Amino acid sequence: MATDASGFQLRAYVFIDSLQPQLAQYMAKTNRVYDPRELDAALFLEIAPAMEIHGKIDQALKATRVKLGSMVTERVFGMMQVHHEDQGEVRAAGEAVLAASGLKVSDRARCKILQNKIIRSVEQDHAIAFTGLASGNMVLAGESILIMEAEPAAYLSIACNEALKAASVKLIDIIVWGASGRLILAGSEAQIDYAAAAATAALENLNRAL
Repeated sequence: MATDASGFQLRAYVFIDSLQPQLAQYMAKTNRVYDPRELDAALFLEIAPAMEIHGKIDQALKATRVKLGSMVTERVFGMMQVHHEDQGEVRAAGEAVLAASGLKVSDRARCKILQNKIIRSVEQDHAIAFTGLASGNMVLAGESILIMEAEPAAYLSIACNEALKAASVKLIDIIVWGASGRLILAGSEAQIDYAAAAATAALENLNRAL
């Protein structure tokens, strides 16, 4: 993970070509500015120190027509998400931020998968507990659950998106900011297996690109 002259560290840089409907609508529940539309392109960028994110947002918005969806500033890390229907605008926003920082996409941190677990045919009490924690869909008894944790957190955005492309599963919860992130998906056993494979491959591909 490289650092520029100001001490800015590029924690995560994730371009998503087409936000899947469940992820786009989930983000609309938690976003603080402009909600993305289904199939918009999006960029998730996580940095340290946290307050540097304001300068990066300013650079992206002044250089392009992207819309700011989310901004999170914690003690150490800052995360921004911008989106637009034109993939070129989103790519240009990311390039503007990197150019102003003297960094490249390959300077982002490697992804570390902390948890990658499938619970098969969940019991009813457990299903109810998952639903109580969820901001997304309900979990039903007998469904299988994928639980994935990774750092940096923003990388789980593409893991989720690729899983939703690959399988007919339900998005239960996703956290894409902070020291580590969390993704929970539910569905039939076979579909969860497909989703898990796609999510894992997406994160492994991020590291291969470094």
